[in-house]
Amino acid sequence: MTVAARRVGPRRGLSLRTRLTLFVALAVGLAVALTSVAAYFTVRHELYSQLDRSLVNRAQAAIHGPLVDPLTLARFPAPLLGSADLRIALVQADASYVSAMGGVRPLLGDSELAVARGESPLSLRTESQGGMTYRVVAVPAEPGRALVFAQSTEPTADQLHGLGVILLVVGGIGIVLAASAGLSIARAGLRPVERLTAAAEGIAHTGELHPIAVRDGDDELARLARSFNAMLGALGQSQLRQRQLVADAGHELRTPLTSLRTNLDLLAQSLQSGADGLAAEERDALLSDVRAQVEEMSGLVADLVELARGDGSGGQVEQVSLTELIERALDRVRRRAPGVSFSVRIDPWEMNGDPTALERAVTNLLDNAAKWSPPGGAVTVTLDRGVLRVADQGPGIGPADLPHVFERFYRAADARSLPGSGLGLAIVRQIVERHGGVVEAGRAPSGGAMLTARFPGWAVPDIPAVASSGESFRQDSGSSQPVR
Repeated sequence: MTVAARRVGPRRGLSLRTRLTLFVALAVGLAVALTSVAAYFTVRHELYSQLDRSLVNRAQAAIHGPLVDPLTLARFPAPLLGSADLRIALVQADASYVSAMGGVRPLLGDSELAVARGESPLSLRTESQGGMTYRVVAVPAEPGRALVFAQSTEPTADQLHGLGVILLVVGGIGIVLAASAGLSIARAGLRPVERLTAAAEGIAHTGELHPIAVRDGDDELARLARSFNAMLGALGQSQLRQRQLVADAGHELRTPLTSLRTNLDLLAQSLQSGADGLAAEERDALLSDVRAQVEEMSGLVADLVELARGDGSGGQVEQVSLTELIERALDRVRRRAPGVSFSVRIDPWEMNGDPTALERAVTNLLDNAAKWSPPGGAVTVTLDRGVLRVADQGPGIGPADLPHVFERFYRAADARSLPGSGLGLAIVRQIVERHGGVVEAGRAPSGGAMLTARFPGWAVPDIPAVASSGESFRQDSGSSQPVR
């Protein structure tokens, strides 16, 4: 049976500073290695080229001197040509040879014999003998003869070995210096990131949204710091709005809860008192009051839930016919406000959005107009190229209240005696702005209020417009013809 190994303790990776340092050291190491290899082979090629040129030049110069005479060559010491390890020989076409003074056997092969026979103008090759490596050059001398020079490559190999050691030492020092420089650069470059990290950790532990200091400049780190501060500001505003929403909700819930508790206490006392308690009519009135208060609290809670969905999460985005959506909202509001008439003129308009939320926004606009309309009053509803206008015949909105009508829990002085939580128009603004539109409040030509919502979208051609009489009108060439 195989037993799986258990990993003890958390697995921690390398820090960003360490990774940057290693990356710089690796990059410099590769650069130094490539440079050293290129320099080594370049120098090696040049040294061996110089050796070959020197051998060829000396051999060609020697064929014009006394060395082409076998008797002279036999008595000629090779070191006189400037090298103690130089071998010189005069090769005949029949493979016989005469060596320079010293009696060392020359390095001879087919290449040198080919030059002696006149089959090749020059021969240059590498030969190993006795554990040593030589460069051998042969040039034609007199007919049937070739002068052969052989030079040991050991001095050149020693130079290359010394060069390799120097390059290795210098490369190692360069890598160490590069790693040190990379560490210093990483520390300096990551210092702003460390401040951001410390600030984020401080926020996580304390909840205090203090911005960090931003240095001058427009590089990536400065922009990151500014973005971080902007995020802190947005988060602070969000927290402030949440606290304000909770405080306002608590304030609005306090009154209906107090009234509900009082009515329930009265009902409980009545039940305990028996015949001496409240009359049936009074109990029915209290129960109706309790039911109305529960409905008011349910509506308030529903409005608070809608406001809490400020990011629009949970809604299904799809293509929506704003015309059909307004018709459904009108049917609902007509049932709730039978004493108010509606004059409707809506053109076809399509958009992408959450149909449930959009219908809630339109319903709130219509409910608000119906609430402020007098008995027998008329509400005018128009939709023209995505601009929805709802006008009532009520008292209108005072100049001091116009900037605040879409704020949460705001209620004008005249509206405090009317039912409602002051959240309906705030929900309208939130939903419309979530869908990329805008809302406005103003005065209608009739003197009442006019609320305007502008929705992005597109018109649908050749689709009938809807009128309040129940007839449909098609917009063609500026005329309106009823379509039954």
